[in-house]
Amino acid sequence: MARQVRSSPGAAYDLGYHVVWCPKYRRPVLGGRVKDRLEELIRAKADEHGWEIVALEVMPGHVHLFVNTDPKNSPSYVANQFKGFTSHHLRAEFGHLRSQLPTLWSRSSFVATVGAVSAETVQRCIETQYERPQGGGRA
Repeated sequence: MARQVRSSPGAAYDLGYHVVWCPKYRRPVLGGRVKDRLEELIRAKADEHGWEIVALEVMPGHVHLFVNTDPKNSPSYVANQFKGFTSHHLRAEFGHLRSQLPTLWSRSSFVATVGAVSAETVQRCIETQYERPQGGGRA
């Protein structure tokens, strides 16, 4: 797929992010109806901001998203918009997500510009989400 250069007043850009995030403790809760609803919510949030979803993959223990945005949106803003919006709605709609997890998503996420990250780096990021805090520390 050919990438498209977009423009806004004062800028021309082709900016895409690869965003990966996991449920708390990487619990495999993103299947069935939860997966379908999560995909709907991610697409709705992208539409709200005018962002283009290039690819979206929801696995039971993590989410991969390739999204094109404009330069005024920081990578952390993009990731947090998706995580906050989906957490709020999914936990309201699916009671088992409230009872199984203290929060839906882990606090961390992985964001890189599209094409600048290896599959091994993404896998290392996902694997670290299994770690639990030791002895009463914050999760």
